[in-house]
Amino acid sequence: MSILYRNLAVISLIAVFAAVGLAQTPSEASKAPAKASEGPPTSGDTQKVALETSETLFTVMTAINACGYDAGLSACDPIRAQVRAEVANTIQASAEAQETQKIMCDFYKDHQQVDAPKTLAEFVSLALFLGNPPDFALKDKEANVPPDVSYLLGFIPLVQKFYTDAGLHAIWLKHQPQYAALSKQYHEPLSKMLFDTEVYLKLPSAGFLGRAFTVYLEPMGDPGQSNAREYATEYVVVLSPAPGSNLKMAQVRHTYLHFLLDPLAMKYPTTVARLQPLLDDVKRSPMDASFRHDISLLVTECLIRAIEARTLPKGPDTEAQQQQLVDRAVAQGFTLTPYFYQALIKFEKDPAGLRNSYADMLNEIDLSKEEKRAMTTTYATEAEPDVLRASRPPAASPLLRTAEEKLASGDANGAKTLAQQAIDQKSGDQGQALFILARVAALNRDMPGAQSYFEKALTSTQEPRVIAWSHIYLGRICDLQEDRAAALTHYKAALTASASLPEATAAAQRGIEKPYEPPIHPQQ
Repeated sequence: MSILYRNLAVISLIAVFAAVGLAQTPSEASKAPAKASEGPPTSGDTQKVALETSETLFTVMTAINACGYDAGLSACDPIRAQVRAEVANTIQASAEAQETQKIMCDFYKDHQQVDAPKTLAEFVSLALFLGNPPDFALKDKEANVPPDVSYLLGFIPLVQKFYTDAGLHAIWLKHQPQYAALSKQYHEPLSKMLFDTEVYLKLPSAGFLGRAFTVYLEPMGDPGQSNAREYATEYVVVLSPAPGSNLKMAQVRHTYLHFLLDPLAMKYPTTVARLQPLLDDVKRSPMDASFRHDISLLVTECLIRAIEARTLPKGPDTEAQQQQLVDRAVAQGFTLTPYFYQALIKFEKDPAGLRNSYADMLNEIDLSKEEKRAMTTTYATEAEPDVLRASRPPAASPLLRTAEEKLASGDANGAKTLAQQAIDQKSGDQGQALFILARVAALNRDMPGAQSYFEKALTSTQEPRVIAWSHIYLGRICDLQEDRAAALTHYKAALTASASLPEATAAAQRGIEKPYEPPIHPQQ
């Protein structure tokens, strides 16, 4: 390869590096799908807190029911059986609908998870990212959707056709009175939970302008499961009510506590960062990795678990039950739960609300005492999955989000400064920070530096997007260096890592089929 061609190739590759971002929380996609609502009263007219239903969610859930999703069928609301029967009758009467169902269900079976809850969670995620019927268009760019949604993008055109061929809109309209009755039935208990939570914290939700908390009722799912999501400022819980039973109010309340408390930790970054050494002491714990790597998440989760213990219904064994909850939290790694439990006893006697007391609570933590507790704890072998965090896309560090935005706008130096700052402060996914530095090095025509950063990124993250694209770019660099064997190794590794990333999968497959030859006029 001539020096001139290699230089042109490097310049082309630079453009590709600069174009790929790692946006993780959609802006428009965080907005709720089409819905009919009856919102519970809140402590302020400006705050969005609602109990709703969604035709988009109904459509996706009905589609997977038509493909064999039967979890919780014996315990579900009668609406589910009625809808399933009506859809089956419509399909039986149309050869075209039968063919549509077959194609859609082949996709569903190919993408089913080992257990039904995971299957349900992924299709719920997809529904929350889709717009109104009949188009069901993604609400944001494909690159911005989380991995569980990317994995199912091929379902969208199939459900579009199924919606029409199976007459789902007419069926949805027919059952609207029943959906409205469900909303009315659960309106009061949800309102009471929200009100009681705000009263305990002395923290009205109306103070959180520009944020929203939504509970969707969808009886086409498993009543035994709940799915919670956080997308930037939007918090969503999806529930399937069962006859004669209450909603999973504990899960709803847990998510609502995140809705109220997550912003507080972000208001005091320096105070929270003082507790960073605790992360080294809880590495042995079984709790989700997000808590072991982000002190802000850990602090908030410990406070929430302490609140849940302090607010157990009163009874003869309440104190023993409270202590059991605290002990179980500590054994899972939530080491600050006992501290917050005691701090809340003092808080309950103080007229000040949590917004005013929060900073003092943080400042009064004895770090050396809490480190000793964490180091001497005998941890459980496994932890309960967090209601909210186990099913949401990982939150990007604010530094890294801004760095990605600067890189996309052409400010390579600004992106480099912020990515390096994230590494120095151990803020966010270190692999993503290194991935940004790799692309900046490429923009500066520093191919050895880019190659080094991509290689370091691979050893510093578990994020599929970073892993897949780092391998792809390393494969392209190896192709430009005429090392085809090494290039193929990277492309194959990218293919393994990109199962839920259609764009990366296609790029890796192209690299396997033939060596990378960038155009003279670079394009993505």
